[in-house]
Amino acid sequence: MHVLITGGAGFIGSHLVDLHLARGDSVHVVDDLSTGARANIAQHEDNPNFRFDEADVLTWDRIDRVVGWADRIYHLAAIVGVYRVIAEPTKVLATNIVGCERILRAANAGGWKPQVVLASSSEVYGHNDESLLREDQDLTVSTRAGTRWGYSVSKIADEALGLSYAQRYGIPAVIARFFNTVGPRQVGRYGMVVPRFVAQAVRNEPITVFGGGLQTRSFCDARDTVVALDALATHGKRNTFVANVGNDREISILELAELVIERANSRSVIEHVPLKEAYGEDFEDIRRRRPDLSRLRSMTGFEHRFTLEQTIDDLIAIERKRLEDSRNGHCTLVRPQSERAA
Repeated sequence: MHVLITGGAGFIGSHLVDLHLARGDSVHVVDDLSTGARANIAQHEDNPNFRFDEADVLTWDRIDRVVGWADRIYHLAAIVGVYRVIAEPTKVLATNIVGCERILRAANAGGWKPQVVLASSSEVYGHNDESLLREDQDLTVSTRAGTRWGYSVSKIADEALGLSYAQRYGIPAVIARFFNTVGPRQVGRYGMVVPRFVAQAVRNEPITVFGGGLQTRSFCDARDTVVALDALATHGKRNTFVANVGNDREISILELAELVIERANSRSVIEHVPLKEAYGEDFEDIRRRRPDLSRLRSMTGFEHRFTLEQTIDDLIAIERKRLEDSRNGHCTLVRPQSERAA
């Protein structure tokens, strides 16, 4: 199978590269490296089935040719992370919406209709306090989220584009709503909570919890996420549908901080930081976010491999190795402990 992955040098995308190359598929990655890293895919650069283009999907001049080559396209290229979303609100809308439409337009223009997997987000559910978030619920946009609401708008627009191209031009689209994906290769500098907590705990620094910490999230390991994406695309065949992708174990941010401290055997203490101080603007955080995974499970029989504790343990081991290397003046790639044992 020929697989195109936009944003393939990023956190989730690079795990998709691993999965498909391990199966013998041909993989073409395009990434502008604004948040991705060449190091995430460096181990594949000598693989004859792998090709990489450093380019922006908004201006990439080979998009028609490569989209026409692909059997399946994972479109992950986007502006992500709360810090970047707040700092670059206009770029969020341009990159996330225009980039998605350009991929779909190229898919239609090529005549061959590849399957397109679009990365959406649980952010599309807005301030919904239901105990489970289901794909058939109404989507909402709330200005209570501050300028962060632009990201929700961009993902709702991407979903609408995917559904429209499927209906009008027959391009099969799998729309995957990600719920707080975590794991190896994720970095905390854009506002991702788990790698930030882990880095603080390993250094015995204060764990900074933004807001009261009672807001809940459901965290899914990226290595499970990519398996779920592939399963949905495979079992979905040429159908178009929306599916939640994540883990339905719910945990508060305060409990998460305590868990990271425990797993790291850290001397860190928890400090609360007001949202306005943390993000530079005042907004109301979303109180809970837990996916209903009935559609994912009924379609694919998917089962999670990684617990949150296993993911945290892997991240702690990676962070400790990174800290040791920085002190010794060198850098090495660290394979997660759970993968070494597999």
